[in-house]
Amino acid sequence: MIHVIMGLKGSGKTKKLIDAINSTLENAKGDVVCIEYGKKLTFDLNYRVRLVDSEEYGIKNVEMLEGLLSGLHAGNFDITNVFIDNLYKTIGANKAAAEEFISWCAQFAAAHNMNITMTISEDPAALSDEVKQYL
Repeated sequence: MIHVIMGLKGSGKTKKLIDAINSTLENAKGDVVCIEYGKKLTFDLNYRVRLVDSEEYGIKNVEMLEGLLSGLHAGNFDITNVFIDNLYKTIGANKAAAEEFISWCAQFAAAHNMNITMTISEDPAALSDEVKQYL
């Protein structure tokens, strides 16, 4: 399952993501991973959440983030939930690349029984209908 939290800068996306992570952690039957850009969520999340700084691993585009997700899953089949904060900063891209990544995530999540939630700094009306189904 894919879920996208969208809104313009300052609309509370990261706060919603933190709340979603912490509530998911209470009921998770597997491991929870959060991919962030920079180390800013360290003190906001429970210590059981595996926090990955995409900047530290040099993630700069969609293909690299897809590789990171694939590698995380290959190394740990117990991951049930992945959260990605600030997709645009993480992949350094625009709407077209983000929409391509969201479509890939939908297939990847379905194939591996995962839930992926991400935040995007964008007006929800600006995305295609295909992506709007995940809001």
